[in-house]
Amino acid sequence: MTRSIFSRQEILQKSRSNDQRQKIKREEPWETRALFFVAIDPLFRRFEPNKPQIQLICLYGKRGTKHKKHIMETTSKNAITVEATVKAPVEKVWKLWSEPNHIMKWNSASDDWHTPAAENDLRTNGKFKSTMAARDGSMSFDFEGVYSNVVPHKVIEYGMGDGRKVKVTFASNGNETKVVETFDPESINSVEMQRGGWQAILNSFKKYAEAN
Repeated sequence: MTRSIFSRQEILQKSRSNDQRQKIKREEPWETRALFFVAIDPLFRRFEPNKPQIQLICLYGKRGTKHKKHIMETTSKNAITVEATVKAPVEKVWKLWSEPNHIMKWNSASDDWHTPAAENDLRTNGKFKSTMAARDGSMSFDFEGVYSNVVPHKVIEYGMGDGRKVKVTFASNGNETKVVETFDPESINSVEMQRGGWQAILNSFKKYAEAN
C-alpha cells in the first residue's frame, strides 16, 4: 500500500469547510489511508461521476488507535445501502462478483482507477484482498477483510480492517438479479458521498456483468 504524509497546511489549503479546518487543527499530523471509498473532487465534498480526478479519502492516524477511536465515535451509526438490478442470472452474477480475474475488471469507481491484483477465499472465515490503484501510478491501497457468513447465490457478509461490517444480498428473479449492499459508514465523509462512491463501484459491476 502506498502511503503519503501531508502537512497540516497542505490539507488546510485543500479544505472548503470550516468544520474540516477545525478538525485538522485539532488532530495533526495526518496520514492518508484509504479503506474502500474513493471519492471525486478535492476534500471529498461531493461525488461527481463526470469529474475524473479521484482522491483517496480516509484520514487515518499513523498508529491507528487514537484517530481510529475518534473517527468511529463521531460517525453516524446508521448503515448505508446501495443497490442495482443486473440483467443476468444469479449464478453468473455470483461468479463475476467473486472470482479474482473478474474482480480486477470491474472493481473501480471511475476509469482513472483499476484493481491490478485480487485474492478471494469466498467462504465463512475466508479472507479477501483487492489492490485498488490510480492508473497513473500516483497512489494505491489494499482493501481487505474477513468473511463472517457466505451462503452461495444468496448472501455475503464480511468485516473490514477498521471493524465496519458489510452485507451483500443477491435476489434472483429469473434472468435478473438484484444486488443490495449495506455497509457501516465511516466518519470523515458525508453519507451522500459514501453512498455515491459505493454505488459507482456497484454500477461498474452491473455494466461489466451485463456486457460479459
